[in-house]
Amino acid sequence: MTEKQIAGYGVWASPITAESIARGGTRLTDVETDGDDVYWQEMRPADGARYVVSRTGEAGGDVTPKEFSARSLVHEYGGGSFRVFDGVCYFTNLTDQRIYRQTDGGAPAALTPEAPVRYADFDRDAGRGRLVVVAEDHSAEGAEASNRIVAIGTGSEGEPTTLVEGADFYANPRVSPDGKHLAWLCWDHPSMPWDGTELWVAALTEDGAVGDRWLVAGGKTESVFQPEWSPFGQLYFVSDRTGWWNLYRRGSDSIKAVLPRDAEFGLPQWVFRMSTYGFLASGRIACTFSEGGVERLAVLDPQTGELTEIESAYSAFGSIRTAGEEVAFLGASATRRSAVVRLDIATGEATELKRSSDTDVDPDYVSVAEPVAFPTANGRQAYGYYYAPQNPEFVAPDGELPPLVVHSHGGPTGATGDSLSLSVQYWTSRGIAVVDVNYGGSTGYGREYRERLQGTWGIVDVEDCANAARYLVERGVVDGARLAISGGSAGGWTTLCALTFTDVFQAGASHFGVSDAGALARDTHKFESRYLDGLIGPYPEREDLYDERSPIENAEQLSCPVIFLQGLEDRIVPPDQSARMAGAIREKGIPVALLEFEGEQHGFRRAENVQRALEAELYFYGRVFGFAPADDIEPVEIDNLVD
Repeated sequence: MTEKQIAGYGVWASPITAESIARGGTRLTDVETDGDDVYWQEMRPADGARYVVSRTGEAGGDVTPKEFSARSLVHEYGGGSFRVFDGVCYFTNLTDQRIYRQTDGGAPAALTPEAPVRYADFDRDAGRGRLVVVAEDHSAEGAEASNRIVAIGTGSEGEPTTLVEGADFYANPRVSPDGKHLAWLCWDHPSMPWDGTELWVAALTEDGAVGDRWLVAGGKTESVFQPEWSPFGQLYFVSDRTGWWNLYRRGSDSIKAVLPRDAEFGLPQWVFRMSTYGFLASGRIACTFSEGGVERLAVLDPQTGELTEIESAYSAFGSIRTAGEEVAFLGASATRRSAVVRLDIATGEATELKRSSDTDVDPDYVSVAEPVAFPTANGRQAYGYYYAPQNPEFVAPDGELPPLVVHSHGGPTGATGDSLSLSVQYWTSRGIAVVDVNYGGSTGYGREYRERLQGTWGIVDVEDCANAARYLVERGVVDGARLAISGGSAGGWTTLCALTFTDVFQAGASHFGVSDAGALARDTHKFESRYLDGLIGPYPEREDLYDERSPIENAEQLSCPVIFLQGLEDRIVPPDQSARMAGAIREKGIPVALLEFEGEQHGFRRAENVQRALEAELYFYGRVFGFAPADDIEPVEIDNLVD
């Protein structure tokens, strides 16, 4: 055995490079099934961040040609950008947002006209030869986009027919197996889909028009998720009416909980076509759920409520689809990167159809997540995952403790898990500890935990991230003088608030983060334009709260170095927020760096930019904390930094 080198934390050489993270893999998203075939979507950073539909089967490989990128921009975040029925793929193309029909070997044919309209979340009305989809119309200049459910013929290009309109938002249009009913979700400002949605059902006339309709479930304080018709024509859905997202079935005269449990069978619907369950040929349901922050895969008998957990190599599950007695999903674990997986329920045999990366990581370099629960403000508890430094070639000098990067996830309604992330291992394999925090407001712990953030964004999340760092310092596992916090989007807000309103951290990194809540309320896109009503307060009525909590309005309180990484085509967090905040810090004489990326939207997708952002953040921490990374990194211009 080779003797380990003694070297300070942060300077360890690692084979997990920023280039290999950026270029060595693909981002796997939606999974779909069609007969025996499984389809999925890949975002390929090395191919200009193009979204490609791929498949198994005899004609396996790419479905969408190189000139097309299958990505919807409905709600800006998209999702649900393709479906496959009887071998025919229907998808939304990124550049023009039109729907195209793609057959094996044929060129994509447009089904919708050229217009400022976006489409997502496809279902098929087979008997009438049409798709039923969500449409978002941006044709009214200077006005908010309008959303509706429309029908689109599958034979040739034509004008969509409006089926349902009037609400601010729509999702999950689902046609019953006999074609007689249409179910959908809708909600209105200021609710977000995890706050309150309504599940409606309408009768469809013989010619496909919407007839009588009735409200099945939901309201302003009940979040309904993923309505689906069973093969036998029963309507299932997930609701958090008890405080937990559980599965329900609509009967002839009542709604019945299939399995009451203090567990989450639902997710925050940031994108379309999210799925946690599907119907097997036997009549049972394959499902995934989170309990105590731990994800599980199981089979549920809807008649008896019996739940049988499925043992597998995976601990994170997404995009659950079924075919026969098989389930396809996105799976990952603490030691496995994301993959498209097909699992035979009867045998338990799992086959990986596509891995997000073909590059194997030596497990000796992998830091396995340690779940942590720690005390936080008001006698509460918060949660996260701690990753200790791990590298088989190095050991730190006696008495030295590692720097810590606290990661605050985006959303803020979202959650982090323990699945293998090379972006985390990038830090730990260089000798830098990481704690990924599920602060109050995160999902996976019930509605009450999720609602901790109501009216308290910029307070509860900040307290929890700061207390995660304090907890690890008190445990004696990290250096209390080298604490950084990093986050993207809403996580960037938490980062900047923590740097502004606490004295816990000595450095931070904001990836396309919010610094001006008032500007976000005035300037962001429709989906999130009233999100802050619940997180902070109504705007402009409570403009005082927005000013009180916004880092840009309180920059005089910030006293430590910050690096900003920002895409210049970001519609969700406009780039001027990062520029203004960086400018305010610069004027104070505090070290600051601002890297702006041409062509990037909200979140970096191009390989060269993903690589640069990772390396720049490492370089920045090295300069601030006094270590020299082993990597050959292009220097970052840091204003006001004195060597």
